[in-house]
Amino acid sequence: MNVFISADIEGTCGITNWAETERSTPRDYVPFQKQMIREVRAACDGVLAAEKDSKIFVKDAHDSARNLDPAALPECAHIMRGWSGDPLSMMSGLDAGDFGAVLFTGYHAWASCGGNPLSHTMNLRNEYVTLNGVRMSEFMMNSYTAGYYGVPVVFLSGDKSLCDFAQEFIPGITTVAVNEGRGGATVSMHPDVAVKEIKDSAKRAIKNAKHCLVPMPDFFEMTVRFREHPTAYSKSFYPGAVLEDEKNVCFSSDDWFEMLRFCHFVLSD
Repeated sequence: MNVFISADIEGTCGITNWAETERSTPRDYVPFQKQMIREVRAACDGVLAAEKDSKIFVKDAHDSARNLDPAALPECAHIMRGWSGDPLSMMSGLDAGDFGAVLFTGYHAWASCGGNPLSHTMNLRNEYVTLNGVRMSEFMMNSYTAGYYGVPVVFLSGDKSLCDFAQEFIPGITTVAVNEGRGGATVSMHPDVAVKEIKDSAKRAIKNAKHCLVPMPDFFEMTVRFREHPTAYSKSFYPGAVLEDEKNVCFSSDDWFEMLRFCHFVLSD
């Protein structure tokens, strides 16, 4: 089986503060970079425990996309570091292979959600993003990308709020909630326990892949609520977008890839 892993950091075990996510503050960042790497490796090990001949493609999907050490991954893994600039963004590379499952590690709750002090959707310039009336997370967006290519989304690790949503969104998915947000704080399990649970859960998830197809809507309506009206005005010039209420940029399509083009213009930094 070919397996795709998209790895973020704001849902890594124990992470609480923005400084812990940024290369510019290495004293804070490095411990959680190491834990991010451990959690990705654990997911890889779980995949291989389930299907020993699997080939794994890992997308480093946080910030600079230069967080993961390729030497820390199994020899069967290929890794994409950096940003190609294509609309798939955190899922870049998914269109280039015959994948049988998608796994997400280190993912976080959506913008304006209280379930993670670091909750956001793609950047900090928006207050929230809605898709078909639901507050959209990066997990939701990237799951639809998996669904667009017909690939099951089998596993997620991150904060409890996102894991709870994921279980409603894709009932067959396997999740590991490593953190729970409380205001500006988090309560987390021990990092070693998180690694063990991710490995064991990823193994189970691979065996359950056929039950994890993403339910794809027939039509998509997205609204991005920006914090500052000048940003909204600028982004509203995307073809087909509409500016509402001075801060809302709206777009709709029956084609998910067209929605990704819109996100690439409006939500990418």
